[in-house]
Amino acid sequence: MTPRTLLGFDYGTKHIGVAVGQQITHTATALETLALRHNRPDWSAITRLVAEWQPQAFVVGVPLNRDGSESPVTRAARRFGHQLHGRYNLPVHTIDER
Repeated sequence: MTPRTLLGFDYGTKHIGVAVGQQITHTATALETLALRHNRPDWSAITRLVAEWQPQAFVVGVPLNRDGSESPVTRAARRFGHQLHGRYNLPVHTIDER
């Protein structure tokens, strides 16, 4: 099996936490926190991280309410995942943050 590197994103209303994960070791390490600028991701910083780590896929945390319903932040996180896929043409996996 070829080891895969994943970049994980914890999308929030003011910041996006970024971590790198290694499939072979099943570990993840926090990298940095990016501020949203005018309610938009810092795409230049994300592009820098993609170039540096060369991930094979992304993981985006989806913050659902306890009952499984969605909130405005849930929809924003999903939209961010779609944007990641559109910009970098890599698979995006979502994970329930509950």
